[in-house]
Amino acid sequence: MTPGEGAGAGPVIDGSVLVIGTGLIGTSVALALRRADVDVLLSDVAPENLRIALESGAGRLAADDDEPAIVVVAVPPRHAAHVIADASRRFPRATLTDVTSVKARVLREALALGCDPARLVGGHPMAGREVSGAAGARADLLDDRLWVVTPLDTSEVAHLRQVHRLVSMCGAYPVEMSPADHDSAVALVSHTPQVLASVLAGRLIDADPDHVRIAGQGLRDMTRIAASNVDMWSDILTVNAGPVADVIDGIVAELEATVLALRRVAGAAGDPGSSPLVADVLTAGVEGQRRIPGKHGAAPSAYREVTVVLADKPGELGRLFSVVGEASVNLEDIRIEHVLGRPSGLVALFVKPEAGDRLVAALQGRDFGVRS
Repeated sequence: MTPGEGAGAGPVIDGSVLVIGTGLIGTSVALALRRADVDVLLSDVAPENLRIALESGAGRLAADDDEPAIVVVAVPPRHAAHVIADASRRFPRATLTDVTSVKARVLREALALGCDPARLVGGHPMAGREVSGAAGARADLLDDRLWVVTPLDTSEVAHLRQVHRLVSMCGAYPVEMSPADHDSAVALVSHTPQVLASVLAGRLIDADPDHVRIAGQGLRDMTRIAASNVDMWSDILTVNAGPVADVIDGIVAELEATVLALRRVAGAAGDPGSSPLVADVLTAGVEGQRRIPGKHGAAPSAYREVTVVLADKPGELGRLFSVVGEASVNLEDIRIEHVLGRPSGLVALFVKPEAGDRLVAALQGRDFGVRS
């Protein structure tokens, strides 16, 4: 997809875009807009982030006499309302939007501080990394990602269209939700997973090193996001505290019931068998996991997993992908797991079932160790 083109893409932005806040998302937005030849202005109270963003070509330093067509506020949620309201006063004709991951409280406070309700349209690009700051920004970070747009009842159509154009120019896809629905959604699919990952990873601090040493891919998958920026997530969870607490309340209740069931099984005399409640929890997990959207947001698909034993040395992964391409097989997903104490790894290739046998034959024909 050419940046700025695709579903919902409109004409190019008529005028400059001011990005206030040059952290990971703000600088990535700026880089994506520059890639699309949009004139980008940059502003930040953090000199180091601003320096890095300017040196990376994300835009030019905003001047006092600049009159942007769009202002993108990309600061932490606890500061966003004040920055949005200030931008509304400074730029009385500009479309105002933000990229904070919490919407209802931020937008409500911005209005209370005097922001023009007609020009304000909230937004939240569903993208990120475990690193933070301008140094981690990428022009392609937002490509093919959903960008939730949260207009107010008072948002004028012209400004809503401007935000849609901005999203498309960044290579993302706009999806409209109300601010309250957005906050409930991200509490479930983003904010609570961060808390759970952090709690689980925290259990490793005092664990026996020999126990941690045998950790498999499951633990790595579940704790990957625990490495995220602490200050940023503290801010997000504080501002969206209510919806997140509601989700965690439900999880805690289910965990407590599961604990009681496991205690009963553990205390049973003889062969305890299995607990129906535990089985119900696991079954519900399978059913719920199937609801997570599949490739490109389509319905989840059942793929065949083809696992390849690969030497951990330069060029091996490239050789593997070359064979996959020669066999005209499309990879739907991939997972890499390193083998403990050995200079090799397991590469799991996920393909459509009808392509599985063809892929296995091609790999075995090139002397790859296949487990399928």
